[in-house]
Amino acid sequence: MVDIEQHVWGATPEGEAIILYILRNERGSEVRLTNMGAAIVSVKFADRNGKIDDVALGYRDAESYIGDGACSGKSVGRVANRIARGRMTVEGVEYSLEINNGVNHNHGGSKGFANRLWESRVETNRVVFSLTSDDGDQNYPGELNVEAVYDFDDEDSLEVTYLAKTDRTTPVNMTNHLYWNLSGEGSGTIHDHELRLNCSKVLEADATQIPTGRLLDVEGTPMDFRTFRRLGDGIDSEFNRIRDFRGYDHFWVLDGWQKNILSEIGELRDPKSGRCVKVLTSQAGTMVYTGNWLSGGCPVTKSGGRYEDWAGVAIECQNYPDAVNRPEFPTVLLHPGELYCQKIVFRLGTF
Repeated sequence: MVDIEQHVWGATPEGEAIILYILRNERGSEVRLTNMGAAIVSVKFADRNGKIDDVALGYRDAESYIGDGACSGKSVGRVANRIARGRMTVEGVEYSLEINNGVNHNHGGSKGFANRLWESRVETNRVVFSLTSDDGDQNYPGELNVEAVYDFDDEDSLEVTYLAKTDRTTPVNMTNHLYWNLSGEGSGTIHDHELRLNCSKVLEADATQIPTGRLLDVEGTPMDFRTFRRLGDGIDSEFNRIRDFRGYDHFWVLDGWQKNILSEIGELRDPKSGRCVKVLTSQAGTMVYTGNWLSGGCPVTKSGGRYEDWAGVAIECQNYPDAVNRPEFPTVLLHPGELYCQKIVFRLGTF
C-alpha cells in the first residue's frame, strides 16, 4: 500500500498554496509531486546495491517551479512541443499563438499548463491534479477541462494519465517533461546512459526544429536506438541537425502504434548504478531531449548547485510536433463529446 503525505511547500506571488505530495511504497521508493505545473519533483529508488537516490532533476524550493524554462518534471499543454510560426487553422478559423521559442510557439505558451497552479486532491493511492483552461486561454479555442492523474505502486511503477474534455474543437497534445539522471540528480552528464527505443523512424527537422513532414529511417544513423546505444556517442553528430541542436531534441515514431493501446516505447538504463526505467505509452511517439540548454537557465537545484548541459534526459511521450498543421500526421484535434485519455508509465528497476 502506498502512503501519501501532503504539505504546504510554498506560495505563489498571489499567495496561493503550492502543495507537495509524497508517495512512498513498501520498497522505500518515493515520488514527490507538486500542484505547480502538476509536476514530478522527485523520484527515489534503489540502485543495484540497494542505495536509494533521487534520479529526477528538480529544484530546491517551491517558488523555483514558477516559470522555469526547463519545465522540469511538469505537465505540458495544451499542446506540447512546437507549432510552426505560432499559426494554426482549426475548423476554418486561423489562430495566432505566442512566439516563445525562436520563431515558433512551444509547450502551450509562456502561461501554458506547465506554469499554472492546478487544483489537487488525494484519491486513495493516487494524486489527481485538475485545471480549467478557459476559451481563448493562450489564444486556443474552447474551454478545456484537464486532469493529470499520478498512480504509484509497490512494484515501482509510476503511471501518468492525462484526461481532457472540450466544448469546442481544439488541439490537445500533453506530455510529462521529467528529466532523468539514473546515477542521481546532480551527478554529472547523461552521456553514459544507454537508450533503447522501439522506433525505426524519426521525424526530419528543419533549422527551427519543426518537422518537414519526412520520416527518416534510423538504420545506420546516430538515431538508431533499436538496440541499446550510449547517448554520448551520437550527441555531436551532424545527422538530422543533432549538432545544430547541441544534442538530441527530436521526435521518434513508435513502431506499430495503435490509438489507445498502451505499449512499450523503450528503456533508459545507467550502467554505473544499474538502474533502468522502462517507458510505456499510448502516445504515437516520443521526443528525446538530452538537456542541451540546461546550464544558466535553471534555478538552484535540489543538491544546491546548478545543472549543466546534458545533466538529464527527458523522454517526452506525445503526439507528433506541429501535427495541427500536418493533416498527414495523427490528429491532435479534440472534439466536443470526446475524451482525451493518454497514459505514460515509468517502470523503475535495475538490471
